[in-house]
Amino acid sequence: MSLLSTAKRNPSAVLLIVQLLGVLVYPAMEGSRGGRVAFEILGIVVLTLAVFSVRSSPGLTWISICLGIPAVVLSLIDAFRPTDVVEPVSAVLHAAFYFYAAYSLLRYMLSDHDVSVDELYATGATFTLVAWGFAYLFVFVQALVPQSFTAAVNPTADRTWMELLFLSFTTLSSTGLSDIVPITSWARSVVMIEQLAGLGYVAMVVSRLVGLTVAKRNT
Repeated sequence: MSLLSTAKRNPSAVLLIVQLLGVLVYPAMEGSRGGRVAFEILGIVVLTLAVFSVRSSPGLTWISICLGIPAVVLSLIDAFRPTDVVEPVSAVLHAAFYFYAAYSLLRYMLSDHDVSVDELYATGATFTLVAWGFAYLFVFVQALVPQSFTAAVNPTADRTWMELLFLSFTTLSSTGLSDIVPITSWARSVVMIEQLAGLGYVAMVVSRLVGLTVAKRNT
């Protein structure tokens, strides 16, 4: 019961933990129909938790629901009956949902000058939401312009979800460790925007929370 109450007090922590677990579990789901369905189910869980986190923040819940439900439905359709039309539409809806959830968590973190435990978890959860959002934008770009991304292994093949998510995390964090390379103009444009978003997030959000935390300890 105490664990449940802790989860209710810190929904951002639950969202962050599930997303990080997803990063570890996703590789085992690639390459099979059953794994793809399990991947979509895990995505539904993440979407649901994101909606719950948005409800705890000033964001409008109905907007997240209107974006999340169609995204989930199209993901399931794409898992069982993949088509050239469903994938890019689903990717755009997913990206819009994750960006909106990240925006809502940002408003939640910046709404006052007190730093709660859940807001600290929200810092990580927001980062992962943005990374997920850009990964889905990469999926969209790849669907519209095939071979937008290349790699050392199978350079002419479409990049998998994990490869694009890896590119998103390395770009957003400015580590530059990815072996996935954008080679078309549209792909490079989206990567450049994500690089700017990563720098802005650290400079504006993380530094603010660190400063408020230090100031609180010194008072």
